[in-house]
Amino acid sequence: MHRTYVKVLEDVLDANGTIAAANRDDFDRAGVTVVNLMSAPGAGKTTLLERSLRGLDVRVGVVEGDVASTLDADRIAQLHVSVVQIDTDPSFGGECHLDANMVRSALPSLPLDELDLVLIENVGNLVCPAEFLVGEHHRVMVSSVAEGEDKPLKYPLMFRACELVIVNKIDLLPHLDFDLDRYLHNLDAVHPGVDRLLVSAKTGEGVDAWREWLVRVGRREAVPA
Repeated sequence: MHRTYVKVLEDVLDANGTIAAANRDDFDRAGVTVVNLMSAPGAGKTTLLERSLRGLDVRVGVVEGDVASTLDADRIAQLHVSVVQIDTDPSFGGECHLDANMVRSALPSLPLDELDLVLIENVGNLVCPAEFLVGEHHRVMVSSVAEGEDKPLKYPLMFRACELVIVNKIDLLPHLDFDLDRYLHNLDAVHPGVDRLLVSAKTGEGVDAWREWLVRVGRREAVPA
Protein backbone atom coordinates (compact mmCIF):
# COMPACT_ATOMS: atom_id res chain seq x y z
CA MET A 1 0.00 0.00 0.00
CA HIS A 2 2.80 2.42 0.88
CA ARG A 3 4.63 1.74 -2.42
CA THR A 4 1.40 2.25 -4.36
CA TYR A 5 0.88 5.64 -2.75
CA VAL A 6 4.41 6.74 -3.57
CA LYS A 7 4.04 5.63 -7.21
CA VAL A 8 0.75 7.51 -7.62
CA LEU A 9 2.29 10.65 -6.10
CA GLU A 10 5.28 10.39 -8.43
CA ASP A 11 2.96 10.10 -11.44
CA VAL A 12 0.97 13.15 -10.32
CA LEU A 13 4.10 15.24 -9.82
CA ASP A 14 5.58 14.11 -13.15
CA ALA A 15 2.41 15.10 -15.01
CA ASN A 16 2.32 18.40 -13.14
CA GLY A 17 5.94 19.06 -14.06
CA THR A 18 5.21 18.58 -17.76
CA ILE A 19 2.39 21.12 -17.67
CA ALA A 20 4.45 23.51 -15.53
CA ALA A 21 7.17 23.43 -18.21
CA ALA A 22 4.57 24.30 -20.86
CA ASN A 23 3.35 27.19 -18.71
CA ARG A 24 6.90 28.46 -18.31
CA ASP A 25 7.41 28.34 -22.07
CA ASP A 26 4.29 30.44 -22.56
CA PHE A 27 5.40 32.95 -19.94
CA ASP A 28 8.88 33.25 -21.42
CA ARG A 29 7.52 33.60 -24.93
CA ALA A 30 5.41 36.53 -23.73
CA GLY A 31 8.30 38.01 -21.71
CA VAL A 32 6.33 37.75 -18.48
CA THR A 33 7.85 37.06 -15.05
CA VAL A 34 5.68 34.95 -12.74
CA VAL A 35 5.83 34.96 -8.95
CA ASN A 36 4.12 32.25 -6.89
CA LEU A 37 3.01 33.83 -3.60
CA MET A 38 2.37 31.26 -0.87
CA SER A 39 1.38 31.40 2.81
CA ALA A 40 -0.86 30.03 5.52
CA PRO A 41 -4.47 31.24 5.53
CA GLY A 42 -4.73 34.74 6.96
CA ALA A 43 -1.07 35.68 6.60
CA GLY A 44 -2.05 38.80 4.68
CA LYS A 45 -1.24 38.03 1.04
CA THR A 46 -4.20 39.89 -0.42
CA THR A 47 -3.75 42.94 1.82
CA LEU A 48 -0.07 42.99 0.87
CA LEU A 49 -1.00 42.96 -2.82
CA GLU A 50 -3.49 45.77 -2.29
CA ARG A 51 -0.83 47.83 -0.56
CA SER A 52 1.95 47.14 -3.08
CA LEU A 53 0.43 46.92 -6.58
CA ARG A 54 -1.18 50.32 -6.92
CA GLY A 55 0.95 52.50 -9.19
CA LEU A 56 3.64 49.83 -9.59
CA ASP A 57 6.04 50.68 -12.41
CA VAL A 58 5.45 47.43 -14.29
CA ARG A 59 2.32 46.01 -15.94
CA VAL A 60 0.80 43.50 -13.51
CA GLY A 61 -1.70 40.66 -13.68
CA VAL A 62 -2.90 38.51 -10.77
CA VAL A 63 -4.16 34.94 -10.52
CA GLU A 64 -6.20 34.42 -7.36
CA GLY A 65 -6.44 30.89 -5.97
CA ASP A 66 -9.04 29.92 -3.37
CA VAL A 67 -11.11 26.88 -2.54
CA ALA A 68 -14.25 28.97 -3.01
CA SER A 69 -15.53 32.55 -3.52
CA THR A 70 -14.28 35.55 -5.49
CA LEU A 71 -13.66 37.71 -2.42
CA ASP A 72 -9.94 38.22 -2.97
CA ALA A 73 -10.26 38.68 -6.73
CA ASP A 74 -12.94 41.32 -6.16
CA ARG A 75 -10.55 43.23 -3.90
CA ILE A 76 -7.68 43.06 -6.39
CA ALA A 77 -9.95 44.11 -9.27
CA GLN A 78 -10.38 47.45 -7.51
CA LEU A 79 -6.73 48.15 -8.33
CA HIS A 80 -7.55 48.08 -12.07
CA VAL A 81 -5.15 45.26 -12.84
CA SER A 82 -5.92 42.11 -14.82
CA VAL A 83 -7.14 39.43 -12.41
CA VAL A 84 -8.36 35.86 -12.89
CA GLN A 85 -10.00 33.80 -10.15
CA ILE A 86 -9.39 30.05 -9.77
CA ASP A 87 -11.76 28.33 -7.34
CA THR A 88 -10.55 24.80 -6.73
CA ASP A 89 -13.85 23.58 -5.23
CA PRO A 90 -16.24 23.46 -8.22
CA SER A 91 -13.79 22.40 -10.92
CA PHE A 92 -10.84 20.71 -9.21
CA GLY A 93 -12.25 18.83 -6.22
CA GLY A 94 -11.52 21.45 -3.57
CA GLU A 95 -7.73 21.13 -3.74
CA CYS A 96 -5.76 22.98 -1.05
CA HIS A 97 -3.24 24.30 -3.59
CA LEU A 98 -2.90 25.43 -7.18
CA ASP A 99 -1.22 23.07 -9.59
CA ALA A 100 0.13 23.66 -13.08
CA ASN A 101 -3.06 22.53 -14.83
CA MET A 102 -5.20 24.93 -12.81
CA VAL A 103 -2.90 27.81 -13.67
CA ARG A 104 -2.92 26.76 -17.33
CA SER A 105 -6.72 26.96 -17.32
CA ALA A 106 -6.44 30.64 -16.36
CA LEU A 107 -3.95 31.66 -19.03
CA PRO A 108 -6.48 32.33 -21.84
CA SER A 109 -8.06 34.96 -19.57
CA LEU A 110 -4.78 36.81 -18.99
CA PRO A 111 -3.41 39.26 -21.60
CA LEU A 112 0.13 37.92 -21.26
CA ASP A 113 1.48 39.95 -24.17
CA GLU A 114 0.40 43.13 -22.36
CA LEU A 115 1.96 42.23 -18.99
CA ASP A 116 5.42 42.28 -17.42
CA LEU A 117 4.59 40.51 -14.17
CA VAL A 118 2.02 37.94 -13.03
CA LEU A 119 1.51 37.28 -9.34
CA ILE A 120 -0.14 34.00 -8.40
CA GLU A 121 -1.77 34.19 -4.97
CA ASN A 122 -1.84 30.52 -4.08
CA VAL A 123 -4.40 28.85 -1.82
CA GLY A 124 -3.58 29.43 1.84
CA ASN A 125 -1.79 26.28 2.98
CA LEU A 126 1.62 25.53 4.51
CA VAL A 127 2.13 22.10 2.93
CA CYS A 128 0.82 21.32 -0.56
CA PRO A 129 1.63 24.49 -2.55
CA ALA A 130 5.36 23.91 -2.05
CA GLU A 131 5.15 20.53 -3.80
CA PHE A 132 3.54 21.71 -7.04
CA LEU A 133 5.43 23.85 -9.54
CA VAL A 134 3.13 25.91 -11.74
CA GLY A 135 5.69 27.33 -14.18
CA GLU A 136 6.71 30.24 -11.99
CA HIS A 137 10.09 31.98 -12.07
CA HIS A 138 10.12 32.95 -8.38
CA ARG A 139 8.56 31.66 -5.17
CA VAL A 140 7.81 33.94 -2.23
CA MET A 141 6.52 32.99 1.21
CA VAL A 142 4.41 35.36 3.32
CA SER A 143 4.63 34.46 6.99
CA SER A 144 2.69 36.36 9.64
CA VAL A 145 4.13 37.01 13.10
CA ALA A 146 0.73 35.99 14.45
CA GLU A 147 1.48 32.40 13.42
CA GLY A 148 4.30 31.93 15.94
CA GLU A 149 8.05 31.62 15.59
CA ASP A 150 8.03 27.81 15.23
CA LYS A 151 6.48 27.66 11.77
CA PRO A 152 9.76 27.28 9.81
CA LEU A 153 10.60 24.25 11.93
CA LYS A 154 7.13 22.70 11.59
CA TYR A 155 6.73 23.31 7.84
CA PRO A 156 10.31 23.33 6.53
CA LEU A 157 9.55 22.43 2.90
CA MET A 158 7.49 25.58 2.38
CA PHE A 159 10.29 27.78 3.68
CA ARG A 160 12.98 25.91 1.75
CA ALA A 161 11.01 26.19 -1.49
CA CYS A 162 11.08 30.00 -1.45
CA GLU A 163 13.80 32.47 -2.37
CA LEU A 164 12.23 35.29 -0.36
CA VAL A 165 10.33 35.20 2.94
CA ILE A 166 8.16 38.18 3.82
CA VAL A 167 7.55 38.47 7.55
CA ASN A 168 4.22 40.29 7.67
CA LYS A 169 2.17 42.02 10.38
CA ILE A 170 5.18 43.37 12.25
CA ASP A 171 2.89 46.15 13.53
CA LEU A 172 1.50 43.47 15.89
CA LEU A 173 4.87 42.70 17.52
CA PRO A 174 4.22 44.91 20.60
CA HIS A 175 1.02 42.97 21.24
CA LEU A 176 2.25 39.40 20.74
CA ASP A 177 4.42 36.93 22.62
CA PHE A 178 6.58 36.54 19.53
CA ASP A 179 10.37 36.42 19.54
CA LEU A 180 11.48 37.80 16.16
CA ASP A 181 15.11 36.81 16.70
CA ARG A 182 14.08 33.23 17.47
CA TYR A 183 11.88 33.14 14.37
CA LEU A 184 14.76 34.33 12.16
CA HIS A 185 17.05 31.78 13.80
CA ASN A 186 14.51 29.04 13.00
CA LEU A 187 14.23 30.35 9.45
CA ASP A 188 18.00 30.14 9.00
CA ALA A 189 17.96 26.63 10.46
CA VAL A 190 15.81 25.35 7.59
CA HIS A 191 16.91 27.74 4.80
CA PRO A 192 20.22 29.37 5.72
CA GLY A 193 20.60 32.91 4.46
CA VAL A 194 17.29 33.08 2.62
CA ASP A 195 16.34 36.67 1.79
CA ARG A 196 13.73 38.14 4.09
CA LEU A 197 11.74 41.35 4.35
CA LEU A 198 10.02 42.63 7.48
CA VAL A 199 6.78 44.35 6.51
CA SER A 200 3.41 45.53 7.69
CA ALA A 201 0.79 45.39 4.97
CA LYS A 202 -1.47 47.40 7.28
CA THR A 203 0.84 50.36 7.95
CA GLY A 204 3.02 50.10 4.85
CA GLU A 205 6.25 49.64 6.79
CA GLY A 206 8.79 47.77 4.65
CA VAL A 207 6.44 47.56 1.65
CA ASP A 208 8.61 49.83 -0.52
CA ALA A 209 11.38 47.22 -0.46
CA TRP A 210 8.88 44.60 -1.62
CA ARG A 211 7.64 46.90 -4.39
CA GLU A 212 11.23 47.44 -5.53
CA TRP A 213 11.77 43.66 -5.60
CA LEU A 214 8.66 43.23 -7.75
CA VAL A 215 9.78 45.91 -10.20
CA ARG A 216 13.23 44.29 -10.55
CA VAL A 217 11.85 40.83 -11.27
CA GLY A 218 9.13 42.28 -13.51
CA ARG A 219 11.85 43.91 -15.58
CA ARG A 220 13.88 40.72 -15.41
CA GLU A 221 16.72 42.46 -13.65
CA ALA A 222 19.02 40.60 -11.27
CA VAL A 223 17.78 40.53 -7.70
CA PRO A 224 20.57 41.36 -5.22
CA ALA A 225 21.54 38.42 -3.00
